[in-house]
Amino acid sequence: MTFRLTALTDAVPAALSRRLTWLASTPDGTPLGSAVLSLFTSPGQAHLSALTLNVHPAERRRGVGSALLSAAAAAAAEDGRGSMLAQAVEDSPGDAFLTARGFERALILDYARLDLTGPTAPSAADEAPLHPGYRLISWVGSCPDEWLATFTVSRTAMDDMPMGDAVFGLILWDEARVLAVAKAVADRGELLHTVAVVEEATDTVVGFTELVLPADRSGDAQHYGTGVLPAHRRRGLARAMKAETIRWARAEQPGITGLLTDTADHNVGMITVNRALGYRTTHRSIEFRLPLPS
Repeated sequence: MTFRLTALTDAVPAALSRRLTWLASTPDGTPLGSAVLSLFTSPGQAHLSALTLNVHPAERRRGVGSALLSAAAAAAAEDGRGSMLAQAVEDSPGDAFLTARGFERALILDYARLDLTGPTAPSAADEAPLHPGYRLISWVGSCPDEWLATFTVSRTAMDDMPMGDAVFGLILWDEARVLAVAKAVADRGELLHTVAVVEEATDTVVGFTELVLPADRSGDAQHYGTGVLPAHRRRGLARAMKAETIRWARAEQPGITGLLTDTADHNVGMITVNRALGYRTTHRSIEFRLPLPS
């Protein structure tokens, strides 16, 4: 099959990475597939890249995916990356494609959804009391100045998430990066809603959970990070924060029909929280890793 690869310029750089994109097309310009390579910019992730690869089902098994993968892998290696991550639904054609090309299985992700369209009777989210000595706060968009410093510190709560054999490295958070992520969400027209838990004795943020709503404020919203600093765990804080997010979505966002989350299957604690709040598994995906030549 004759096709060509075209490298595209990323007009809107991501907050935590820079991206390279390739489009595969026929000589007359008909799209066949695409590849997006993310080169992470945090110093703690300088070894890492991530690939998103898609080929139209009718055009598979003709070398398009292999050509896109080859271009992305070469670019990642040239940039000094030691490995490349890619994800595929378990037992899907993508799973078979990546396995056949030397990718190693590093992690299984549990994807779950909470349906918000059902009866409005009391739910598990209404029965998640807050541990004494803490209070919940929330905001939309960028973190308010008064909480920015301790909210930034609280983001290290995700540094020790159980992640199997996936070597993601550390995202080194500072206030500028926190604000840049919020701006990136706003620039896409989406809405970032954050619930944080404050320790009353110190008046500092010790945990957080984030939800991103689509630009049209309809359909499913996506959970981003959820974390609690180690000294404050095993007190039900993650569950209380997520429950508050659910209550807010139900009360303030009638167009949102469901909440989506994905969790490493090693992270038993967070999966237990999700199940208790009514989230149900929709599918599982494999996080693959390909070592790259130095």
